[in-house]
Amino acid sequence: MNDKITQIHTAFLGFAKRAEKVSSDILSHTFVDTEPLTTILGTSNNQILYGRRGTGKTHALLYLAESVRGQGESTIYLDLRSIGSDGSIYNDLSRSLAERSVRLVLDVLKAIGNELYGIAVERIASSDHPDQITVRLDDLESSFSEVRIVGDTTAEEKQTSTSSASKSFAGSLVGVLSTVTGTISASSSVSAGEERQTERTTSGREQFSLHFGRVQSALRSLLEVLGNPRIWVLIDEWSEIPIDLQPLLADLLRRTLLPIDNFIVKIAAIEHRSSFFLPKGRGEYVGFELGADISTDLNLDDFLVFDNDQGKSVDFFKRLLFRHLKASEAGPEFTSPEEMVQIAFTQAPAFDELVRAAEGVPRDALNLAAKVATKSFGKAVSITDVRAAARDWYQQDKAASVQASTQLYKALEYIIGEVIGNRRARAFLLKANTRNEVIDRLFDYRVIHLLKKNISSHDDPGQRYDAFKIDYGCYVELINTQKATEGLFAIDDGGHTDVPLDDYRSIRRAILNVEELPS
Repeated sequence: MNDKITQIHTAFLGFAKRAEKVSSDILSHTFVDTEPLTTILGTSNNQILYGRRGTGKTHALLYLAESVRGQGESTIYLDLRSIGSDGSIYNDLSRSLAERSVRLVLDVLKAIGNELYGIAVERIASSDHPDQITVRLDDLESSFSEVRIVGDTTAEEKQTSTSSASKSFAGSLVGVLSTVTGTISASSSVSAGEERQTERTTSGREQFSLHFGRVQSALRSLLEVLGNPRIWVLIDEWSEIPIDLQPLLADLLRRTLLPIDNFIVKIAAIEHRSSFFLPKGRGEYVGFELGADISTDLNLDDFLVFDNDQGKSVDFFKRLLFRHLKASEAGPEFTSPEEMVQIAFTQAPAFDELVRAAEGVPRDALNLAAKVATKSFGKAVSITDVRAAARDWYQQDKAASVQASTQLYKALEYIIGEVIGNRRARAFLLKANTRNEVIDRLFDYRVIHLLKKNISSHDDPGQRYDAFKIDYGCYVELINTQKATEGLFAIDDGGHTDVPLDDYRSIRRAILNVEELPS
């Protein structure tokens, strides 16, 4: 038995934590479906897949790509972190919005064009008119040079003279993608007989209008000569794009790919780090109209968070570890996930505790599996081992990231002091739609977690709130101290409750005001 446990722990220590680091074969064998996730994701609807960092968005998209290719259809997978030759330009605020937008749009168009070129090459041998395919590819490439971002003018004029004078003009009238400058400039020199210097600058607020008519036409023509194949466009790491550029990129997709039925667009994004819609006057807008242009019916937290559905969450993480174990060369053979848990853990509650500690994040579950293997190497994992591993993971990864920022550290200390110290609980409420950058960053670092959206308090049923809880690792760090919590929320009789976790009728006196967070 100990030899088998040692094999399990050796496999735990070697788990791959990121989907992009492993082969497509391993991706396929380690993917765990949480019904009806793959059913919804596999529809022909254009969709946005939401989820926190580490919840498996990349894994889901890559698994979908493998499934689609297995059915004989084509895929284009774009990781927006690696788009373009120099992505730092997108974040360079010293450059104009026009130039940054031009570069981003061009880079994405070229990436799509390169993928379509590969698809065309695969089909050219079986085509009756291969010459038409090359013509259509040339048309598509040339159409990129006609995409424009047009805005109000910004002009600078400078005139100096000693024995001669020079005069130059630069204006951001039109950013033409083929030159990627965002400006049109000209200069001239004239002679003058006196010394003088004059400077004048005029500027106006830039308003952008995207023109992609010919791109869409070129795409339709290319698909027609290819036999009108269905192509799945899977866009990952959307939230890595600067948020002010995101609506412009969404507008590119809305005006080029979405009107063509043969393209199916799926986007993986972090909800509070994404902006798809920019309203303009008279009902016009730039980007996506969510729900109308593209659906937003998928959020991985709805499938994975322990408190949303304990049975489904435990089953998911049980199968997650089991599949990774089977894909590992070091792992022993098991007939079922239940057999693995029975051998690797002292009892079922110990595995449930691991699921709680993961807080609905598969990547954290894999990291915790490695931590518990270190704590209990060669023997079955106990609840004590899980808590010690969660405490270490919290201190070494999550808390360390927060401590790098004085503002975040003070805010977290305030929340811990107020919620755990004063109320002896580990969950709290914030008014819905009032989250700020500090809360969002604490959420990104996974030191606080969203329990449920849009609920009402027993004290104020007319006001809607979002319920958050402090990370499990922080909670177990304080279990044996005077700050130890007694439950999830305070209830009417002055006691506490932690089951059922979704009974929000019992919430009282748990509201935090974000304006009170340390600045």
